[in-house]
Amino acid sequence: MSSTVSQLEPEVLKSRIARFRQVQVEMVTQVRRVIVGQQEVLEQVMIALFVGGHCLITGLPGTAKTLLVRTMAQTLGLVFKRIQFTPDLMPSDITGTDIIEEDPANGRRTWTFVPGPIFANILLADEINRTPPKTQSALLEAMQERACTVRGNNYILPAPFFVLATQNPIELEGTYPLPEAQLDRFLFNTVLDYLDAEEELKVVDLTTVTSIPQADPVTDAQEILDFQQLVRMVPIGESVARHAVELVRVSRSSDENAPDFVKKYVNYGASVRAAQFLVLAAKAKALMKGRYHVTYEDVRSLYIPVLRHRILLNFHAESDRLKQDDILKRILEWKAAPSQ
Repeated sequence: MSSTVSQLEPEVLKSRIARFRQVQVEMVTQVRRVIVGQQEVLEQVMIALFVGGHCLITGLPGTAKTLLVRTMAQTLGLVFKRIQFTPDLMPSDITGTDIIEEDPANGRRTWTFVPGPIFANILLADEINRTPPKTQSALLEAMQERACTVRGNNYILPAPFFVLATQNPIELEGTYPLPEAQLDRFLFNTVLDYLDAEEELKVVDLTTVTSIPQADPVTDAQEILDFQQLVRMVPIGESVARHAVELVRVSRSSDENAPDFVKKYVNYGASVRAAQFLVLAAKAKALMKGRYHVTYEDVRSLYIPVLRHRILLNFHAESDRLKQDDILKRILEWKAAPSQ
């Protein structure tokens, strides 16, 4: 960890951190021209981008999920594609397919690969839970391997590659819940809620006039890849990393240190990937706050969005009307941060 940092000259490191902060501030400024409120959601989507993770956005219809993702893509100067997931969507509709083309000169026929919408930097998977598992698995491979396989040929996806998937928490008829393995691939499950009255009024003012605001690009693909490396270089103290790992471990009912309420309500806790993502996200948050070290608060503030889709509750929780967030809040109250 420290050896990676020492390879960079202090001045170079300082200028890269300054550039990171500048881009981040400009991104927020541009997004704010279009998106009102949703401060926490915006922060989480930006962290996912700087970590190189994927984000699942859960929100009711009309809460600007699609607009947020499109605006983010504009500010980043990246290639943006959208797939509207439906029950009849096939894997080839996502990955692309081979077609036979005939050469007019000699009449020879050859296979030609036509790339699908997955060949983008930012992919919006709209209503991801509306498509069958066969199609979801094509996206799963792309999210994990940053590549896709068509007719036995492997194609590398552009870098950076970033999936923002949305799902609607109501209307669950005719949907295919995401398998645990796929949910685990998402860094965050971000919840978009309704705006308050003042913010809603501002949205109406912004969107019911003749000119619709647009966001301008403030960075490019190569710089984002550099930022992702910079985030991984941020040092984290052993005690802070240990706290992150302990918070993840006590979400498992099988863990000997888990509190009684976890043993009572949780079927399966979070995976090792949760601890990796929690630390990476905390590093990105520290940089975004202008610090070059991770605090307990960075870890704790991101605990719920990183873990809410990784723990499975049992029927006791259902009968007591408890949700994942309730259990995770209780864990944070039960396990306080060590005193500095």
